[in-house]
Amino acid sequence: MTDVEARLRELVIETPSWGYGDSGTRFGTFPQPGRPRDVFERIDDAAEVQRLTGTAGAVALHFPWDEVDDYGALREHIEARGLKVGAVNPNLFQEHDYKLGSVTHPDARVREKAVAHLVECLGIAADLGSTAQSLWLADGTNYPGQDDLRARRARLHESLSQVYAQLPDDQELLVEYKLFEPAFYATDLADWGSALLTCQKLGDRARVLIDLGHHAQGVNIEQIVALLDAEGRLGGFHFNNRKYADDDLIVGSVNPFELFLIFFELGDQMPRLTIDQAHNVEAKVEAMVLSVMNLQEAYAKAQLVDRAALAAAQAEGDVLRGHELLLDPYKTDVRPQCAAMRESLGAAADPIAEVRAYTERIVAERGTTVSVAGGWGR
Repeated sequence: MTDVEARLRELVIETPSWGYGDSGTRFGTFPQPGRPRDVFERIDDAAEVQRLTGTAGAVALHFPWDEVDDYGALREHIEARGLKVGAVNPNLFQEHDYKLGSVTHPDARVREKAVAHLVECLGIAADLGSTAQSLWLADGTNYPGQDDLRARRARLHESLSQVYAQLPDDQELLVEYKLFEPAFYATDLADWGSALLTCQKLGDRARVLIDLGHHAQGVNIEQIVALLDAEGRLGGFHFNNRKYADDDLIVGSVNPFELFLIFFELGDQMPRLTIDQAHNVEAKVEAMVLSVMNLQEAYAKAQLVDRAALAAAQAEGDVLRGHELLLDPYKTDVRPQCAAMRESLGAAADPIAEVRAYTERIVAERGTTVSVAGGWGR
């Protein structure tokens, strides 16, 4: 076994339960044949991705989309399929009360409701054996003068401080940011700086989560990775890809070099790696398998960088030599090592060749007629 294969065996990628359900755009939701009808079938789909790839052994959950009466039974179902629960994701964006914000809302009643849901999710995470709550806020304003920006910031910190005070010792709070959408004038957590400042106010177990689709065009995401890692505040990723805005495309499909550079900057550090994608036109499970494979390959290539030679070239000011020391591993075909790693774990050498048989089976079992219910993931 090569050193790259050995390191690949340690890779753990969380797939999202909501990535297996119906999704779409703001214009409509697009049902697919064979879509999972409940959280248990979403877990079954995640288990198939793990079976085929070998490194997708955790599943991130979303509440109330994944709400059940018996979380003990849900945990048993997850563990029986060889998975563990990744991050728990609360929902503070779909209810009518949250039209003007959740934890930043000018109405104290709405803020209290939002805090109560976040605290509830801490308990759900504990029941399921999760060690993280992953928080994305849709909070923001659409017009100048709509609300006081400083007051919203103060409400944000006050609300999250209440949640952080009840954070169990074995859990961390991951704070995500997004440049815009659904708010288009001012988003309350718009960038890594505002998220980092919030985490610093909350405490050591609050860390920043990076979503690859949540930045302005041309932003150097790998530099953000390096800065947050240097500050000890890099909590993890929501991996996807985009061309323009938050497109939620298959990770590595548009800018694979960026993905490679992110793993290079991570080095031996391995924060929480979660896929967050909306597969609107592509088959759900197959798209998730391809995403995991792209992550495996980017990670493997990053392990091939000769860091000692790179440091020497940088010290000597040899610009092109330093660049070439990254290009060479990026251009290396690591698919054989990835296939060998998967086989060593009892997974599939060629997952794509096998996944369609599963798709055909679930379509036959679950049916081809589906109804749109509630929202994404449901």
